[in-house]
Amino acid sequence: MSSTPVAKKKIHYLAAGPVNGPLIIFVHGWPGTAITWKAQIEAFAGVGFRAISPDMPGYGKSTARRILDDYSQEAIVEGMLALLGDTGRDAAIWVGHDWGSGVTSSVATQHPEIVKALISIAVPFHTIERGWEGFLPTVNRELYPADKYEFGQWDYQRHYEEDFENAVAWFEKDIVGFCKAGVQRSSPQKSRFSAGTATVRRDGGWFGLKNPPPASASGPPSLPPDVFDSFAEDMTKTGFWPGSAYYMHHKRNAEYNGNAPSGGKLTQPVLFVHATWDLVCDTKTSRLAEPMRKACSNLTEVTIDAGHFAQYEKPDEVNAALFRFIVEELPSEWPGYWDKGYTKNKTVL
Repeated sequence: MSSTPVAKKKIHYLAAGPVNGPLIIFVHGWPGTAITWKAQIEAFAGVGFRAISPDMPGYGKSTARRILDDYSQEAIVEGMLALLGDTGRDAAIWVGHDWGSGVTSSVATQHPEIVKALISIAVPFHTIERGWEGFLPTVNRELYPADKYEFGQWDYQRHYEEDFENAVAWFEKDIVGFCKAGVQRSSPQKSRFSAGTATVRRDGGWFGLKNPPPASASGPPSLPPDVFDSFAEDMTKTGFWPGSAYYMHHKRNAEYNGNAPSGGKLTQPVLFVHATWDLVCDTKTSRLAEPMRKACSNLTEVTIDAGHFAQYEKPDEVNAALFRFIVEELPSEWPGYWDKGYTKNKTVL
């Protein structure tokens, strides 16, 4: 593990694998910490990658100040540049999930030269990093009629904007209980309607509950016990205020990423991992993936039958999808790549 300073802030990160191995960076979302990528860090380091996973600003052992400006995409990208610089490299394969996908998408939009390939899980490129205009128009209006559900399944994000302190305070009534409930294994739902996030303001708060469910009310988490315990301990330390502040910059993020020199177009290899049972970041029955398809000229898509945290629920399947993508689309970044002298002979019998 290591850390790198960003002005007066610090980003802590985990590192594994050969120092000179191809660099891959795993960026967690809300909520999360570096250790939640353990299955990916170990798998990639095990075959020769240099695998890096930061505690994102606002989480874990990284700086977690209660200052809103720390969590705009512009500020977060500055931190990611410092993180990359600390590795001594000038580019990497970037993997993001949830708000981590928003961050890696911002990195790719602003600095495509440091992105050898972009991999996003659950949240497509060219959406959340562009503010409300990046994802609100893609809502499935058959499920969420505009006259009843103006913000669709994203109503909870408007709740943050209108009542941030109270929205955060709810999670902090039982941080461990919420974290455990949030990483339960998922299954197919009878309805694609996300009642828990589409009616937050109407219900006067999260899920119509006064408090998060206690840890005793949930089954085993989808994370291994040691990983979950570390994650829950880190979340208890920082609370939910810093990590939730990522939701408070939609307008600013839209201005920042809307004026990128590249226009938000990507030509490098991009992989998107759909999570079939994800009702909030629904890419299977909504148009959420369409902006990405229009912005990426070399896009691969794969579907995993899992919920939002697909990399927790189906780590082997997710890792296999990432391995195949790199081998097929970016073979020079596979450890031990030979640019000459590697031949295949076929004999017809």
